[in-house]
Amino acid sequence: MNFTTTYLRYTWFVLVMVFLVILAGGVVRMTQSGMGCPDWPTCFGRWIPPTNASQLPPDFEKYLRTQDIDHTFNPYHTWIEYINRLLGALLGIFILIHTIWSYRKYWDNRRDLFYLSFLMLVAVGFQGWLGKRVVDANLATVKVTTHMLVALAIAALPIIIIARIRRERVITGKLMKAVCGITLFLVLFQIVLGTQVREHIDEIAANLKYGQRELWIERLGQDFYIHRSFSWIVLAACAWLGWMTFRIPALRKHSIVTLTLVVCTLLLGLAMNFLEVPALAQPLHLLTATILAITLFSFRLQMK
Repeated sequence: MNFTTTYLRYTWFVLVMVFLVILAGGVVRMTQSGMGCPDWPTCFGRWIPPTNASQLPPDFEKYLRTQDIDHTFNPYHTWIEYINRLLGALLGIFILIHTIWSYRKYWDNRRDLFYLSFLMLVAVGFQGWLGKRVVDANLATVKVTTHMLVALAIAALPIIIIARIRRERVITGKLMKAVCGITLFLVLFQIVLGTQVREHIDEIAANLKYGQRELWIERLGQDFYIHRSFSWIVLAACAWLGWMTFRIPALRKHSIVTLTLVVCTLLLGLAMNFLEVPALAQPLHLLTATILAITLFSFRLQMK
C-alpha cells in the first residue's frame, strides 16, 4: 500500500469520526443530556465526572442551578454528555495527527493539502470553544445552530482534501452544476430549520416532564410546519438531480447514495411526526441529513 492510499484512508477515517461525533451530539439531544455536564471543560468541576451524588463537590448546587433540563444530579445524563465531549476531544487528536502528517509529507509539493488540514484543526478547536459557549448559554438556539453548521464545515474539509488528491472530475453542463448547488443550499437550509424545531421540541418535552409524547408535535409552532413542508421541496430537488446524473456512469453512485439518503431522512422525519417522536429517530434523522449535505458537496466537487 503506497503513502497516498494510506493518507486517503486516514482522511476517510477522520470524516467517519466527524459523523460519529455528530451522531453522539444527536444522542445527547435525544436523551435530554445537553446540560448533563453544566460546566466546561470540566464536569461538575471534575475532569472525570461523578457517578453518584456522593461524589459531587460541596458546592455542586451552583452547577445544578444553571441547568434547564434536569435540576437534580443524573449520572445517566452526565456520562452521555461526557462521552460526547471525549469523542470530540478524540476527534481533535486524530485531526492533529492528520495535520502533522500533512505537513511532513506535503509541505514541499502540495501545501494546499496542509493548509486544508490545518484549517480543519483550527475549526475543531473553534468547535470546542463554541461548545463551551453553548453550555454557558444553556443551549441557546442560535449557538446550537452555529455548532451544527461548524460541524458540517469540519466534515466538508476532508472531502475537499480527498477530491484534490483524486482529481476525479466529470464534465457536466451548467444546469446540472446549478441544480446540485441549489439542492445543497436547500438541504443546508433545511438542517438549520431542523435545529430550530429540535430546540422547540426540547422546550415542550421539558414542560411536559418528558412524557405525553403524543402532544409534542401538535404543540410545535409555525417553524415545524415550514420544516415539514420544505422537506418535499428538498426531496423534489434531490430527485431532479438524481434523474439528471443517473445517466452519467461516473456520477451514478453519488446519484444512488443521494436518493437513498434523502428518502431515509424523509422517512425518519415522518416517523417522528406520526409515531410520537421515537427517541432513536431523532439522532438518525440528524445523521442522515448531515451525510446527505456532505454527499451533495462531494457531488458538486466532482462536477467540472
